Amino acid sequence: MKLLHTSDWHLGKVLKGQSRMDEQIAVLRQIVDIAERERPDLVIVAGDIYDTAAPSAETEKVAVRALSALRRHAAAVVVIAGNHDHGPRLDALRTWAEGAGITLRGLVSRPEDHLITGTTPAGEAWRLAALPFVSQRYAVRASEMFELSAAEASATYADHVARLLATLTADFRDGSETVNLITAHLTVVGGKTGGGERDAHTIEAYSVPSTIFPSSAHYVALGHLHRRQQVPGPCPVHYCGSPIAVDFGEEENKPSVSLVEVTARTAPRVTPVPLTAAVPLRTVRGTLAELRALTVDPAAWLRVYVREAPRAGLKEEVQELLPRALEVRIDPDVVASTTKGTTRTPSTTARSPRELFAEYLAARGVDDPAVAALFNELYEECVTPGSVGVSA
Repeated sequence: MKLLHTSDWHLGKVLKGQSRMDEQIAVLRQIVDIAERERPDLVIVAGDIYDTAAPSAETEKVAVRALSALRRHAAAVVVIAGNHDHGPRLDALRTWAEGAGITLRGLVSRPEDHLITGTTPAGEAWRLAALPFVSQRYAVRASEMFELSAAEASATYADHVARLLATLTADFRDGSETVNLITAHLTVVGGKTGGGERDAHTIEAYSVPSTIFPSSAHYVALGHLHRRQQVPGPCPVHYCGSPIAVDFGEEENKPSVSLVEVTARTAPRVTPVPLTAAVPLRTVRGTLAELRALTVDPAAWLRVYVREAPRAGLKEEVQELLPRALEVRIDPDVVASTTKGTTRTPSTTARSPRELFAEYLAARGVDDPAVAALFNELYEECVTPGSVGVSA
């Protein structure tokens, strides 16, 4: 059978105040084109459809259209919730999804609801254990639904997830004539982050070993880590990566989806299909003179580390040179050199706000009279009787 494995769309993600909805739509159109060309037996969307638990109506419309288009070109589509998604909100769409031939799983419920079976148009049987993201707080409750003992319910997060998967895959057998598949939204030990994931859900407490997957699984389709990779394990364990770099920490990633050809008797053949519709992200460094002479992709979104002493208006000067600069920062090396030897915190006793601010500027290596003048102007407005928001 042929699978199309994708995840971590993060629809609605805004980059430093810049909407990327047009890019996201273009990337989804590429994924649909791949599905139309390849005609997969199953599309797996392994979580994080949205970037937020409360997506806008327009964002939801984009997701529904994309999933509907994928279903037109695939025999089956299965979607699970990720840590950015709101599980109950996804489950609320199940009636629509079932009518459209799409399987949605937002929250963990009874085991039988998470073992999905099907047969390809060529007559090949498959079954998929579909486990949406489970938070630490919800892990015990999910375990109770699976009727685990009190001792089992007090175990670690990894133990909980292992038991959930063991229940779902209880009927998986080596040598089975059925293709055994798993999809989940997890951080697996040994996996490398892409750079834009939510830190709270990729820490060690949320990590699980790859040994939780049974050797009888023919392919494990994971979401959560944004870098495409295979993780060593008792069976083929793969992240397909995000189809779009969601932040500057991911600028070196190569967005793609994974095409997988697998049978009950042969190892999967995994082929990454690059996605090129999104605008690239780039980080550049230099003085104003160096930035002026820089040659950059005119379409790229930029993060700029400027090697100049901090001063008022510097950001605007950089953005005048590089209009696509969404983030402008002083290069950390410049900050380190200008603040070296000034880490002692001065006493605030009997010092005026102006003196304290002047000392702060000196400690930060800022020598710009305009900044001090702006502070003085603001301070005068705040302390002058009759000023807005200040009592006389």
